[in-house]
Amino acid sequence: MAIMDKHIDKLDSLDFKEMYNNDFLLTWEKTLDELEAVFTVADALQDLRKNNISSKIFDSGLGVSLFRDNSTRTRFSFASACNLLGLEVQDLDEGKSQIAHGETVRETANMISFMADVIGIRDDMYIGKGNTYMREVSKSVEEGNKEGTLEQRPTLVNLQCDIDHPTQAMADALHLINEFGGIENLKGKKIAMSWAYSPSYGKPLSVPQGIIGLLTRFGMDVVLAHPEGYEVMSEVEEIAMKNAAASGGSFTKTNSMEEAFKDADIVYPKSWAPFVAMEKRTDLYAKGDDAGIKALEKELLAHNAKHMDWQCTEELMKTTKDGKALYMHCLPADITGVSCEVGEVDASVFDRYRKPLYKEASYKPYAIASMIFLSKVKNPQETLAMLENNNKERKLK
Repeated sequence: MAIMDKHIDKLDSLDFKEMYNNDFLLTWEKTLDELEAVFTVADALQDLRKNNISSKIFDSGLGVSLFRDNSTRTRFSFASACNLLGLEVQDLDEGKSQIAHGETVRETANMISFMADVIGIRDDMYIGKGNTYMREVSKSVEEGNKEGTLEQRPTLVNLQCDIDHPTQAMADALHLINEFGGIENLKGKKIAMSWAYSPSYGKPLSVPQGIIGLLTRFGMDVVLAHPEGYEVMSEVEEIAMKNAAASGGSFTKTNSMEEAFKDADIVYPKSWAPFVAMEKRTDLYAKGDDAGIKALEKELLAHNAKHMDWQCTEELMKTTKDGKALYMHCLPADITGVSCEVGEVDASVFDRYRKPLYKEASYKPYAIASMIFLSKVKNPQETLAMLENNNKERKLK
């Protein structure tokens, strides 16, 4: 049996034609078939690489990356994904560009896109800003292509915004699919998406929002846990509830980490800033109020310190299903006694799950490459078969 046959057969059963020449901004904007197509192509690309077969579908072209927040894993994952498909990567440093001199979004979007096939943007710091900016860039390149300025329309991939972190959530889902032996086996599994203590403040809401917005699509029992005052966006909670109702799963909320962990199959303890605080910070930045920002930071650190007992400990892990729940994190985690005095997770718990954590992270380049592939290739089945038949060695032996 050819390596690609099972992936091609799966794609033949799915309807994902709307992904061609389209962006990937929010997981809940995609159909279940489209999500499964991303998972399937990601697995196919990984199989090609494992078998030393080149997966390059581009002879030339650029992947432009714009990171408005610090990043290690997502930045390297985007670069790896572009390279896997044959694109070179060019970082856009806003501080060294004409953006700093007031260049418009429309102008910037077109100027960076003459030979760009994909634009990856991370803009997660300010509520109401990141996803809106991405859509403005998308609209600008769409118009540029229609007007003939751009020979091709670059695909826009959301590398994290204020609402969702789709590449992380999709990589996490791929990890679960592989750990539990298929997407169908996720149904009925309980996952605790829980806030956890961190000695820092201002971590984005997009990871917990991405998790509850995606995993409720697969019939899972998703529990969102956090202390009072650490709420996420109500709009995303509503999406999670609708998803759960449609999939036969459930979405519940609790102010008890213990309740969330009890009999859980998967736990995802991760710190985030309260939605109301993120809104306030956005307003302060807009006003250039440095003193106000410092005061807010001090206030939030003090608030965090009231909940130092929200930690993923060995004792808490024993209360999960058979005491063996899968521990997940988007990394880097705040590890007690290692990266900080007191943090999100005990060092012994983290060390025990280090291998699966690294495996979880390894799916992100393939998830991103799959998003690009499905947007750029009109007939993915034919292209995957061609790549295998060409059997071009990625690396000379």
